[in-house]
Amino acid sequence: MRRQPLKLDATDRQIINLLQEGFPLSSRPYAEAAKRLGLSENGLIARLGMLREIGAITRFGPFFDAAAMGGAFCLCAMAVPGAEFDAVAAKVNAHAEVAHNYERAHVLNMWFVLATETPGEIEAAACAIEADTGLAVFRFPKEEEFFIGFRVVA
Repeated sequence: MRRQPLKLDATDRQIINLLQEGFPLSSRPYAEAAKRLGLSENGLIARLGMLREIGAITRFGPFFDAAAMGGAFCLCAMAVPGAEFDAVAAKVNAHAEVAHNYERAHVLNMWFVLATETPGEIEAAACAIEADTGLAVFRFPKEEEFFIGFRVVA
């Protein structure tokens, strides 16, 4: 969905940058991470909630390799009329199989990833999105795995 530019303070940026490197595996992971950031446990939790609420982050949690667990991923794109973009994005995002969704300045202006428990569910999910939106979903299945170490610097 389209959003206004975000104004993050230095602490928000520190949280985003540090937590992309990993999250502690302990009985009190938020307390441990907060200590590294110079925050209280409740302060970190509140900031993460605020970052999610304003759209600076869309989720906070692990990414799983669906293919390694027997599932599948598929990059998908749609050509969405500009005036309908937000409404279509809401319909697409309502599907549990949609891992993330973003806008591009291109005729195929909506891009998202489908992640399913089995490879056969990709087609069913894409067809369901087509039925819900009335728009074609172009499928770009993964042919080869690349690990690029993607990291967003805030």
